[in-house]
Amino acid sequence: MAGRDTSPGAVAEEDVVALLTRRHDEIRELFDAVENAAAAGGDDDDDSGGGCRTAFRRLVRVLTAHETAEEEIVHPYARGALEGGEEIVAARLEEERRTGRALLRLESMDCAGDGRAAFLREFAALREETEAHTRAEERYEFPPLEAGGDPEWRRAMARAVRAAESVAPARPYPAAVPDGEDAAAGPFAAVVDRARGALRREER
Repeated sequence: MAGRDTSPGAVAEEDVVALLTRRHDEIRELFDAVENAAAAGGDDDDDSGGGCRTAFRRLVRVLTAHETAEEEIVHPYARGALEGGEEIVAARLEEERRTGRALLRLESMDCAGDGRAAFLREFAALREETEAHTRAEERYEFPPLEAGGDPEWRRAMARAVRAAESVAPARPYPAAVPDGEDAAAGPFAAVVDRARGALRREER
């Protein structure tokens, strides 16, 4: 994130690719924060807010909001804009389903006590998969967004992404991360109606 202007005015005017790239950077930093806190053995019993559980909840909140927005804004656009878009988006949605299930498993694990080693192993696997997912989005889905429309269209897309993020849940819903193939919109389908309502308000 070094060198990027993140002042309120600059962020408000960034286009959709800049916003999504910044979110990816933020998520990487949050993964670092969880790993560092867990490796240090810090817990949240002292209410300092610096323990691994607090860091993990922050990661879950940001990652869930980000994936919700991508499912509502980025994936539908990519599905129509890319050759082979259906297959590309289906792969991203399956990755997001796995992310949702992993987050729910990690949520119930001990990240600071006796279960710390197991938590760190599963967390490292989640991070590796999330990085691969992020690289695939940046390679396949971001270029058509960057090329699409004019600068104002891209800024409007960024506003739509922020609107979807604003109504996202704080965590993936267990009912929305099924193992079967009948999940219509991936792990965060429970917020579809609220997200679409926010987008309709943004378009007015």
